[in-house]
Amino acid sequence: MYGIKEIDVNELSKQLENLPENVKLIDVRTTAEVARGKISGSENLPLHVIPLKVDEFNNDDTIIFYCQTGARSAQACAFMASKGVDNVYNLRGGIVTWVQMGLPIAV
Repeated sequence: MYGIKEIDVNELSKQLENLPENVKLIDVRTTAEVARGKISGSENLPLHVIPLKVDEFNNDDTIIFYCQTGARSAQACAFMASKGVDNVYNLRGGIVTWVQMGLPIAV
């Protein structure tokens, strides 16, 4: 298994307002899950679609994946690492931890 780098919700929330253009925040949940709320500035790319889009990512970008609890986004990180994309991070605890910390979500 590939090592998975993680970022916690506090660290992400501090960086969110000033994310550089080369940092991509990707929500790997289903469209129905995202409809209930997402982290502002994220784009939705369901986990099952990532293998079809792998060529759109490169090592110049930093990618932060998140899901409900961090399990599916960890799978996304492992998959990307197996394809040679190294600068990927999993949001520890996912959006559940984000909400528990009282951080805002967008609808």
